[in-house]
Amino acid sequence: MVVAHSDNFHKVRHGICRCVEAGLNPPHIRGIKLNGTYYLDVLLKQEMLPDIRAISGDFIFQQDNSPAHRARETVALLQREVPAFTAHNLWPPNSPDLKPVDYKVWGTMQDRVYRAKVRDVDDLKQRLIDMRDSLEQSVIDDAIDQWRSRLRACVRSKGGHFEQFL
Repeated sequence: MVVAHSDNFHKVRHGICRCVEAGLNPPHIRGIKLNGTYYLDVLLKQEMLPDIRAISGDFIFQQDNSPAHRARETVALLQREVPAFTAHNLWPPNSPDLKPVDYKVWGTMQDRVYRAKVRDVDDLKQRLIDMRDSLEQSVIDDAIDQWRSRLRACVRSKGGHFEQFL
């Protein structure tokens, strides 16, 4: 659907995405343009890392190649404070097939969110929150269960297209 590619969807999606991946409820959805300073000072330091640590002291932190994620200060903070941080240069730059939230969770959420026409950004935000709250753990478990086989397929294809190995 066209609305799934709008700027507002992606801004809201980022806020939900980080919470879904961490298993958190999304209290901080803002629908703003994300820059490196905001990502580092607000999302990482004030929200994500404390929330993730409250759930588990043992976690892997992986992010994609977006400019906010690869900012020098962001990478330095994560290398210092996260025991298992996978830097952007160790991960394929465009790898939705390797991110559980992209290859499984978002498809499920989008199917459910867009069953009826979205009125505005506030309606979209509320639907995403409601969907996150009602998302079955089995959807996330299925995505995680597929992750290792996807990683192996990526290695087998030497970082190239790997769908034929799944």
